[in-house]
Amino acid sequence: QDSLLCTMSSTECRDLGRALCIITGASRGFGQTIARNMSRLVKPGSVLVLVARSGDDLRALQAELAESEAGRVGLVVECVVADLGQPDGLEAVVRRSQESFSEDLDHIILVNNAASLGDVSRYVKSFTNMAEVDSYLSLNVTSSLCLTASILQAFPQCPGLRRTVINITSLCALQPFRSWVLYCTGKAAREMIFRVLAEEEPDLRVLNYSPGPLDTAMQMSFSDMFAQGQLLTCEESCAKLMKVLLDDNYTSGAHIDIYDL
Repeated sequence: QDSLLCTMSSTECRDLGRALCIITGASRGFGQTIARNMSRLVKPGSVLVLVARSGDDLRALQAELAESEAGRVGLVVECVVADLGQPDGLEAVVRRSQESFSEDLDHIILVNNAASLGDVSRYVKSFTNMAEVDSYLSLNVTSSLCLTASILQAFPQCPGLRRTVINITSLCALQPFRSWVLYCTGKAAREMIFRVLAEEEPDLRVLNYSPGPLDTAMQMSFSDMFAQGQLLTCEESCAKLMKVLLDDNYTSGAHIDIYDL
């Protein structure tokens, strides 16, 4: 795997700098794979702030990364057990990120990965309960906007500091699917947040990355929407994401689908 990442560049093994990486939904699935891959691509002394609701899974990943080669050469891994749908969860992430920052870090990377599927068995006309819809949008849209805004305020633009914001998006942000109204709406709204952000903040690098239909517990429902056998592994999709980040020649705010790469 590491050698694969090194051969992506013909001249050298590239990296993401000495980074503070904040990854939401990091305890399993695609978020967990992002954490593992980023740990191998950041310089020693970097910090990973892993965020999820499941403390046990987070701590297991923390222990795994601490024992990895990256951990042995100085990677710091912090865990924040938090529900991002709640204000105190969001505040906990920002606070831990600020505490983990040091002057020798040169790259802030925020990965907005946390998301929920919602009820994908019902049609639009069944959603009469405002509280149910508000709750879904709070976790999947509002928290992503407010966390991003809070991190950008906590780490303002300054010379020598790169800032990258990644939104894990979906084909569902662009295309309607019957009975997927909450998920499609959440993904579409969320992607527009980051497209607007890219327009407003030209110094930021903003990426909407669509990882494709993944072979994870949450996304197994996708197998009904796509041809059988077309599910991708998290590793396959994450390797493509890491290459996009290392190449760093995408248009800020763009929607990049794994099938475009």
